[in-house]
Amino acid sequence: MRFKSLLAAEHIQLLHNVIVPISRLTGGGSSSSHSDSIGAGSTVYLDPTALRISSRGGAGSRVDGGAARSEGAEGIACFAELMALDGIFLEHKIESIADNVIVFDMDLVLFRTALAATLQSMGGGGGEKLAPLHNSGDDAKNASFRSSLESNSQFRSSSFFVVMKLAKRSGMPCLCLDASCANGTLDVHHAVPVRILRAEEWQHHLPPIVNTPDVQLEFQLDRPLRPVIERMKSISPIIYVDGSMNGELVLRIDSDAVSIRTYYDKLIPRAEGEDETTTNDNVGEAERRSKKKCTLKVDSKKLLASLQWQSSMARGSVGSYIICMIENEMMVVHVMLNPEELGFFTYYVPVHYLSRDVMDC
Repeated sequence: MRFKSLLAAEHIQLLHNVIVPISRLTGGGSSSSHSDSIGAGSTVYLDPTALRISSRGGAGSRVDGGAARSEGAEGIACFAELMALDGIFLEHKIESIADNVIVFDMDLVLFRTALAATLQSMGGGGGEKLAPLHNSGDDAKNASFRSSLESNSQFRSSSFFVVMKLAKRSGMPCLCLDASCANGTLDVHHAVPVRILRAEEWQHHLPPIVNTPDVQLEFQLDRPLRPVIERMKSISPIIYVDGSMNGELVLRIDSDAVSIRTYYDKLIPRAEGEDETTTNDNVGEAERRSKKKCTLKVDSKKLLASLQWQSSMARGSVGSYIICMIENEMMVVHVMLNPEELGFFTYYVPVHYLSRDVMDC
């Protein structure tokens, strides 16, 4: 089994941007070297074409000297997929007897710390306060990860590079980050313990299978949900989400003490298997679809946990995001990176059951 890859500073920054919000779901960061502490609810899949991460909220241990960081995230699943070659890696080589597939558990909090320290050593922004995404809608549309990384020769001329590989340290398998300066003046090494799994165990870490969404609405980055949810969370543990395929979404709190509603309109409806051919049947179907509605009852803490990326990711990292609503089953937050072919990450948020009488109120 062998995995070795070469990354430039921009690759490390992108990986850090994705790992930060996901790691907040799982907790982790335990200083214990016991094998049971490795993983903390996160499993990584590597093959020649993709890097995938599967995480479960609240599955990690304690962090930062014992302070819990995954409060309210229990039950949330997150699945990320990043393109490998010409995406997250400049170069990479992977070999295994399982058709060149490697699967391992890893603590994402420790990995996040290693990435941030590597960025700092390279003069990057891992330790800086990143601009929130909702201030960068135009940047996200126009910026391109690839445009800043035009050719391999440009990568190689960079003064810093990072080798990420699987290796043993003190007899323990680790994912290692070795950062070096081209002139040899700086070398930084990090090793994050991992637990190697059989490739077939990945089937137990696939994203949840859900029904076709009743409502799917695409948001642009200049219309964030997180600031509103954060204020609502301080008022009520439950938030009702009303969505319709005519491009409207309402966040509401209803209690004996207070009633609050926040409206979003002119959102972009998305439907499975859309056909742009215009016929009378298609027009009729579009009209019926536009009348579709869905109401979900969601824990405010869980909803906020699925939107933390809106406060932590750097400008231009994300293109747009889609809210998918499945009645009495799930709320899905699907986030597309910029450019879209780089990959995505998706949150699966459980919801409370609502009777038909309550939904019709």
